[in-house]
Amino acid sequence: MAYQRTDRLAEEIQREVDDIIRHELNDPRIDGTYSITRVEVTRDLRYAKVFVSILEDEKRAPLMEALDSAKGYIRRTLGKNMRLRYTPEVLFVSDQNIAYGVHIAQVLSEVTKGENHDEP
Repeated sequence: MAYQRTDRLAEEIQREVDDIIRHELNDPRIDGTYSITRVEVTRDLRYAKVFVSILEDEKRAPLMEALDSAKGYIRRTLGKNMRLRYTPEVLFVSDQNIAYGVHIAQVLSEVTKGENHDEP
């Protein structure tokens, strides 16, 4: 399979957005307990979905609000740093796959503990 331009652009956007959030935003709701898991860019390069994973449920809503309020600044800075003719609109999406995986691991751990206690 050929390595498409959208894939390269998505990887670059992921690095740049993470750098902008960590080093240039001074919002107290953003405390570094997040991870950008992936970025999906549409074929026409108009939109970039940035999937953000937050393990702690109580921090999810404030972080997503902070990112949504800063997306204009993030897009402007992204366009300046990457020197794109057209900078894609950045859409932040909460990615709960990691939190779900942690939950499943906890459930499996509890089940295996219960099985070990039942055996003589």
